[in-house]
Amino acid sequence: EFENNDDARIADYFDVIAGTSTGGLITAMLTAPNDHNRPLFSTKDIIDFYHQKSRKIFRQDWNICGPMYDGKYLHKCIRKRLKETKLEHTLTNIVIPTFDIKRLQPTIFSSFELKEKPYMNALLSDICIATSAAPTYLPPHYFKTDHKENPKDNSKENSKENPEENTKKKPRKFHLIDGGVAANNPTLIAMAEIAKQLICKNPKFAEPQSLDYQRYLVISIGTGECKRETKYSANKASKWGMLGWWLNSKCTTPLVDIFTQASTDMVDFHLSVVFKGLNIQTNYLRIQETALERTLSSLDMATSENLNYLSDVGKKLLGKKVSSVDLETGMFVPYMDKTNEQVLIEFAKKLIDERR
Repeated sequence: EFENNDDARIADYFDVIAGTSTGGLITAMLTAPNDHNRPLFSTKDIIDFYHQKSRKIFRQDWNICGPMYDGKYLHKCIRKRLKETKLEHTLTNIVIPTFDIKRLQPTIFSSFELKEKPYMNALLSDICIATSAAPTYLPPHYFKTDHKENPKDNSKENSKENPEENTKKKPRKFHLIDGGVAANNPTLIAMAEIAKQLICKNPKFAEPQSLDYQRYLVISIGTGECKRETKYSANKASKWGMLGWWLNSKCTTPLVDIFTQASTDMVDFHLSVVFKGLNIQTNYLRIQETALERTLSSLDMATSENLNYLSDVGKKLLGKKVSSVDLETGMFVPYMDKTNEQVLIEFAKKLIDERR
């Protein structure tokens, strides 16, 4: 709006966009190219996608004997839109965390890593399906990529015996689930990827004087959480067994909630303290709703009523004061006499100036 350019897109202004789970889907939508090498989706298109497709993705007819949802419709929608687009094709750098259950370690798909790790150049559709495969909700995703092996990965003896081995395509197999189990808030991972590029003196980034946080302008957007007083209590949890911790009588998943919430809050706490301590807290903005109703805050509550409710919550959130998490109380506390909307406008102006 500031540039009076209807074709302007988020991917035009950010050096890196990162997302986990549904955030990973949005990241791909914002950065995947269309036939004219412009973003495939506008932000309005993404909102329409969720309103139109969510009810079919999360059909309310699941059972307890397997994943709540088979994911077939979600996979179909993703593959239809992203087609053969690969990680290397995105219009700006992206970072999407997943978790490999066979290797028991995070697997991070990063545009920055493709030169050194060509086997990570997966289809964007596979990456999206993987990062959205939340345990108990959707099945893990298996796929493999073919790549030319880096010659330095082969032993000298092997190279002498069979020179063709250096260029032979070998598959890399992935057994992935939602990256939220390791990085529900991927902000720190995205910043670490940039730090590595500064260390390696990537020409796309200005020559650094030092790896300080003053070089970062960070917007972190959460998906919301329910009211703190409606969460679990020690009294209730003391009666849970194995099943209760995984899926209790209210059809919530306590262990999943606890691990993802802890990961999210620790990242926000760390960044809030660091940016404030360096007197550059205006370089970091965390936007998160913390008062969703329990019945309407579920990951898979895809009714029209809930989607409209979430849209209204998002609009109202713009008018709230900038806040960060207080680890003593677990509550979000305002620390700036500005609203989220005011700071977003300031960020937008900075990004426009950066691109001029």
